[in-house]
Amino acid sequence: MTPDTPGVPAKATHSRSKDGTDEPTAPVTCGIDIGARTIKVVIWDAAERAVIDSAVADTGPLPQSAARSLYDTVLSRCAHEVRRVVATGYGRGYCDFADQQVTEITCHARGVREVLPDARTIIDIGGQDSKIIALDEAGKLLDFAMNDRCAAGTGSFVELVAAKLNMSVDEMSQAALTSRTGVEITSMCAVFAESEIIGLLQSGRRPAAVARGVFDAVARRMGTLARQVKSTPPLAFTGGLALSAAMATAIGSEFGAAPLIPPQPQLTGALGAAMIAAEHVEA
Repeated sequence: MTPDTPGVPAKATHSRSKDGTDEPTAPVTCGIDIGARTIKVVIWDAAERAVIDSAVADTGPLPQSAARSLYDTVLSRCAHEVRRVVATGYGRGYCDFADQQVTEITCHARGVREVLPDARTIIDIGGQDSKIIALDEAGKLLDFAMNDRCAAGTGSFVELVAAKLNMSVDEMSQAALTSRTGVEITSMCAVFAESEIIGLLQSGRRPAAVARGVFDAVARRMGTLARQVKSTPPLAFTGGLALSAAMATAIGSEFGAAPLIPPQPQLTGALGAAMIAAEHVEA
């Protein structure tokens, strides 16, 4: 199978009723987004234009088995026939039971278009990489830029700093919101930035100010990426860090406007994958 290639035969899978017999069910599709930190599964009913079920789990050291396990868990509580599975994300190649693999850029664009149709720029910050995606008025992909060579500007970098501050990411976010100003983090390399942060803490800078400085630094990194694709508002903010109020605030300050955040910002890639799967079934 090749990414973004239509016409791959679907491997139909179906759920079972509680008494073990097959149920006559409406066809639905599944999207699986295998990221560096988490795996996301979405079951999509195209006829109702609704998410039937979804789930998020840690990727762990064995993404292939983790993806299968999460899919089986969601499928076990789904009373519908799953007609097609599309995998996306950096680990999409691990999903050996998928009918098709599609790039995360394409899937995020499709998913965000469904939940935030007015969005023209997508800011996605994942565990391993971050990306800016520019869309036209019809929601079609215009351009994109990725930060995939350095941990700075990603969720893993924020997690690393949170550990140095002896906080969870949520605690670090709350602490950052209490600080009027942030300490400037000058290094754009995660390794050097870690050393810089340790030095700041040892010099007596408040953890809350350091926390805010880190979120501000990540936002500046995204601003630099955005200039590569000539992004335009409205902005949509997706990925795990979109759940952080401090990160959303920093993004708003950097871009001059508060971003739009989906109700479940981690699921847009998987949603887009499921919708692409449905389009192939309908075709």
